[in-house]
Amino acid sequence: MPTQLQSRPRPSHRRSEGEGIALEGVGRTFRDRRGAVVRALSGVSLHAAPGELLAVVGPSGCGKSTLLELICGLQSPDEGSVACAPAVLMPQRDLLLPWLSAADNAALALRVAGLPRGRARARAAALFAEMGLDGFQDAHPGELSGGMRQRVAFLRTLLSGKRVLCLDEPFGALDAITRAEMQEWLAGALAREPRTVALVTHDVEEAVVLADRVAVLSPRPGRVIEELELGLPRPRARTDAALIGLRERALRALRGASTTAAAA
Repeated sequence: MPTQLQSRPRPSHRRSEGEGIALEGVGRTFRDRRGAVVRALSGVSLHAAPGELLAVVGPSGCGKSTLLELICGLQSPDEGSVACAPAVLMPQRDLLLPWLSAADNAALALRVAGLPRGRARARAAALFAEMGLDGFQDAHPGELSGGMRQRVAFLRTLLSGKRVLCLDEPFGALDAITRAEMQEWLAGALAREPRTVALVTHDVEEAVVLADRVAVLSPRPGRVIEELELGLPRPRARTDAALIGLRERALRALRGASTTAAAA
């Protein structure tokens, strides 16, 4: 985790705000492993109502992952405030333990909470059919496809019991066809198990297919340069004219920000 700068007191605080997400004027500066000062985020204000999915897109290095860690309480902002219910982070890599079965991997959050192994495993296994994993409870990670591993990781995240989920490029390592299938699966899973979600992705189409609102960040330090309210019914067709228009609007914002940064 990056080193917090201690040159001035932090005016920000963290508090619970129902089951939504509220960031107000958030800034984050830290020192990297080489000791260089990095201004990751500046003046970021974002909101997601309970049950909404907020997607965050932006160029590499613009502070997207830092934003998720701030929401989860893994880092503290230097400026502004972060308000949300307790949140859990699902990283891009599934981080399944190879020596455990799929059911035992999914049950890890329950085990950490103190539930005995048998009860934790039974509770996780009961959801396997709902997650499209029926019959794979006893399979080990090496026997699962990439998409199935991500489903197990998502089930583990759900079973943490947190009402706010932070998903950091959850499908970034998958091929295009599997990724599209997993996007549809995630939309269905969240319809069955509603949560407030902050999703970081490099894929603008993924953002507009899944999200209720999309925030576009500038190059570092990340600032919100565009915020789109989708307002489109689900399920969403990728060929829908309104969806295509929103995707192009987000892409224009990204291109414009990159051009401005390159010229600066």
